[in-house]
Amino acid sequence: DLRCMYHGFKFAPSGRCVEIPGETTIPEIARVASYPVESRHSWIWVWIGDPAKADAALIPPAVGLDDARWVLRHGQLDYAAPFDFEPTEHPGGVGVHPHRGFETVTLAFEGSVAHHDSTGAGGVIHPGDVQWMTAASGVLHKEYHEAEWARRGGRFHMVQLVVNLPAAHKMDPPRYQGLTAEQIGRSDLPDGAGIVRVVAGRYGDHVGPAETVTPINLWDLQLTGAAPVQLSFPRDETVALLVLDGSVTVNGTAANHRDLVVLDDDGTDLTVDAAEPARLLLLNGTRIDEPVVAYGPFVMNTRTQIMEAIQDFESGAFGHLDD
Repeated sequence: DLRCMYHGFKFAPSGRCVEIPGETTIPEIARVASYPVESRHSWIWVWIGDPAKADAALIPPAVGLDDARWVLRHGQLDYAAPFDFEPTEHPGGVGVHPHRGFETVTLAFEGSVAHHDSTGAGGVIHPGDVQWMTAASGVLHKEYHEAEWARRGGRFHMVQLVVNLPAAHKMDPPRYQGLTAEQIGRSDLPDGAGIVRVVAGRYGDHVGPAETVTPINLWDLQLTGAAPVQLSFPRDETVALLVLDGSVTVNGTAANHRDLVVLDDDGTDLTVDAAEPARLLLLNGTRIDEPVVAYGPFVMNTRTQIMEAIQDFESGAFGHLDD
């Protein structure tokens, strides 16, 4: 059998879907033509739907974060690179599914996404907005293209982070933060180098609106190319840069659109230089350095805790959410 390690879908060797978390019935059409359909960006992509229409060319551009140090210390990064969607009356997205033990952070650059969860929280994020959902002790949620945006169609460009929680906070109550572009604001970089939008953490005197469990800097850097940007972070912290647009050099190493640069931990001074306008997402955080056991949509510290999460989900402890 094959199980989706993010949403928990389970497929039999025949390709038929035999389990969808939170669903009691499974449509006959829910199957994969073959698996893996494609191995790309550290993910195995499977096709759900009419086997005759399975086409790996339809996989949208995405990049997975391969560096094990970042995965173990904080989480994972999914990049939905710019992709043009046709107008539709049937918004795409992901139906009801559970999470426990971590946070999901969605940054919208183009397009609009709606969210609802079993705590009653929800909202829509538009370009410049951020959704920060702390699943913690357990939540059901769904996310999908906002209906009006889907009817118009257009370019979709987003990043979603999966942020691990330390053991002491994995069973905290769930929380949802909908952060607007106006709340995030912006600050000028020195020498006309551009601007920085601080989602979380601090740049100079500018403090981001996101409340985080562990110290995290999450910055949207928009560079003009007029001057290099000099930054420094403490020893033993993780620092990564995702190139969202354009090309840059990071400490002299070239990085282009969709490239991810993960820096060493031994005291991190970095110089980011852009000959032309460019945009980057900077991620920085302290280590958690605890055992990680992940299974499907649950990220805990022990196998026993994973079994408890499955039992709690199946017993309805995560609440209810209509699909």
